[in-house]
Amino acid sequence: MCGANVILLNEKDEILLHHRTDRDWWGLPGGAMELGESLEQTASREVFEEVGLTCGEMKLFNVYSGEELYYKYPDGNEVYNVTTTYICKDYSGEIVVDPLEGRDAKFFPLSEIPTNLSSTIKGIIEKFILKYKDLKSQGVI
Repeated sequence: MCGANVILLNEKDEILLHHRTDRDWWGLPGGAMELGESLEQTASREVFEEVGLTCGEMKLFNVYSGEELYYKYPDGNEVYNVTTTYICKDYSGEIVVDPLEGRDAKFFPLSEIPTNLSSTIKGIIEKFILKYKDLKSQGVI
């Protein structure tokens, strides 16, 4: 299954996490691609649907696939995701969480990421934190 998510960073370089309703997990705003969408459109749409923010410029962070992207939905469906992750500091609006998809959304310092992360997102966030200083020095963020 193809999808996209976004690492949204505020002015303090804190990361926005979305607390999902289907599981007691925090994750990045994002989701599955719909027919005819580009990955960028998927990322933007999912951010808007889940947390009410409108993305401007997004920069490609990485593409993830493989066994660590296995996911079993609460209804029993199983997928291996191919997930494209973007970084975005250029967004507008106010956080408004869709109550059908989320319980909360808020920014976290990189040193205070919750431990109950989505299994498919945990590795992405860990890799981002490891590369953070390099990304900052290269002007990516």
